[in-house]
Amino acid sequence: NMHVGDAGALALAAALGRGALPRLKRLTLSSTAIGDAGLVALAPALRRLPALEELFLFGNPLGDEGLATLVAPPPPPAGALSPPAGGLAKLKTLWLSYTQVTDAGCAALVAALDSGALPALELLYLDSTPASAAAKAAVHAALARSKAARVPS
Repeated sequence: NMHVGDAGALALAAALGRGALPRLKRLTLSSTAIGDAGLVALAPALRRLPALEELFLFGNPLGDEGLATLVAPPPPPAGALSPPAGGLAKLKTLWLSYTQVTDAGCAALVAALDSGALPALELLYLDSTPASAAAKAAVHAALARSKAARVPS
């Protein structure tokens, strides 16, 4: 709960990009004034953290653009037949309450969940966002499908 802002998010992204905190499992950036520009800058570095399990972004003015950048599956390398490893493969908790996420951000989450870009996600919080109840329900349905796909038969 301190002011980090987009400039601070950019500095954190640069440090992570240089290899800082490679074993980071939990990152809490709540009520830190990070907007879309900050999350867009931070997203690639977060996706390169192989151990990241919990990401708390609640209470920030970030919205759909930042969220879509964070959860978008990384592009496959040129000539690759399968998607690249990494991304948010171990992310179990994503807390986005009290942000500016709307129905468009929820659609990005649904697409990410349905594509397998968030394979370990178990908890997702979207309360007190401008997104409609229907959009939030679609996200939670996609999360349930993702969880069901992980259960061995």
